[in-house]
Amino acid sequence: PGHSYPAKVDGPGRPTGKWSILREKTKLRPHAKSETAGQKVIMKKRRSFQGDRKRTNALPTAAEPGAAGRQYSRRDNRANERPETSSRDRDRDPTAPSNSQMIRQRTELSPSASQSIPAVMMNRSTLHPLLYRKRLTKIEDARPGDLVAVMAEDRIVGYGVYNPRSEIAVRVLWNTDVFPTDEDWMRKLRDADQLRRGTLKLAESTNAWRLIHSESDGLSGLVVDQFADVLSAEAFGLGMYQRTQLLMPRLCEITGAKHWMVRTSPQFVSQEGCDPPPLSSANCPSQVVIQEFGTRFRVRFEGGHKTGFFCDQRENRRRLADFCEGASVLDLCCYTGGFSVQASVLGKASEVIGVDLDEEPLKVARENANLNQARVRFVQADAFSYMRDMIRNGRLFDVVVLDPPKLIRTRMEIEEGTRRHYALNRLAMQLVRPGGLLLTCSCAGLLQESEFLNLLYAAVRNSNQSEDTDGSTRSSSTPPRTARIIARSGAAPDHPVISNCPETDYLKAVWMIMD
Repeated sequence: PGHSYPAKVDGPGRPTGKWSILREKTKLRPHAKSETAGQKVIMKKRRSFQGDRKRTNALPTAAEPGAAGRQYSRRDNRANERPETSSRDRDRDPTAPSNSQMIRQRTELSPSASQSIPAVMMNRSTLHPLLYRKRLTKIEDARPGDLVAVMAEDRIVGYGVYNPRSEIAVRVLWNTDVFPTDEDWMRKLRDADQLRRGTLKLAESTNAWRLIHSESDGLSGLVVDQFADVLSAEAFGLGMYQRTQLLMPRLCEITGAKHWMVRTSPQFVSQEGCDPPPLSSANCPSQVVIQEFGTRFRVRFEGGHKTGFFCDQRENRRRLADFCEGASVLDLCCYTGGFSVQASVLGKASEVIGVDLDEEPLKVARENANLNQARVRFVQADAFSYMRDMIRNGRLFDVVVLDPPKLIRTRMEIEEGTRRHYALNRLAMQLVRPGGLLLTCSCAGLLQESEFLNLLYAAVRNSNQSEDTDGSTRSSSTPPRTARIIARSGAAPDHPVISNCPETDYLKAVWMIMD
């Protein structure tokens, strides 16, 4: 017990022989698709996972002073929701790799057929691409970022990239027992480009779209947006970051892009256990101008967030224009003015006000308005404070857009984030004139659509409540309002949802007529 048994080679990635991971010594079934010289897979006794879970301070509630501060700005990141993760305390483990070792770029996407690869054993089989540490029962002594074989019961069920410092220990990239070659990586890139250019024909209406959508395109831990001739990527998985200098130039060859850049999410250090630097091609521009349905937008890569521009709301921005002709429009958490500018340019609104807490995105928003000669007034203000001031002044709008940043990043924040969504929507509803439209959104993947609808229903019932100066609510003599949902939508089609990963269905947009 506790000893490992070297595996014999019988086809790519298929071991045979006796395994220490099995309670009984069992001979594995032969490889169903035996090919030429294959990959050695060797299991050893699992290393224990050590490390302290990082504590996060509780954020203020919506009723507390300053509660709507930074977290209500679009400078917060939008991404597929991921549970909170923690890194290993390397000071307690002197054998752990250093930061420079962790972030070192790979020289090959997959190991050669003559090399051995480690394997991990799941406690039960699943098709979900994210394998958490608690689901692994045995693991080979793999290095951070290594390609590993994923085992269930007595057979290989997939291949993925491994990081012992992350709660998401393995990001599965292939649900197959056939060992992936470099050509398999390239096929993923070509298929992703074909979907956007060929099937969706996005180039007919824009030159900016999501090119790689993480799990939905079989590359968990990586998103890539194409902005004209620049590919802007965000890596939130170590295994993908280590391969970006191999993947990004090949993506440029496939798409015809001239430049590329890679950044990591602000949560990368705590989630993946290292702090990698940004990467880019030579002479990569710091900004570019794109067009969306004929409207131009400046995308700044330095100082921006995520990949620089939110392509997921493209179709919702166009759809909103149908409600804006001659209307007064309030765009809350407007970031760089996507909804605001399109409401003016495509929608021909009579008045548009965009509100955001951060000045840097607002500078870009004003540039975007000037690029299109759009009449938009941008205000730097906290969303909560601004709405309360407007309510006290009796101001109403024909159309209100509420598209806050991610308010729920971890499961620990679900309750508090739900309260914030409720508080924001209850105030926003009071600013919509009778018969007007509220477009309200949530990009929190951990908030289910049914839960989002329930908090909206509660906000409607209580939208007649007035607020005291301390943020507390009290009953009003005004009858409660009602609302009619006329549509529900999500992210643009270049952000596909994959059936075995519900988290990819993250963006929820609800269109409500406020009566």
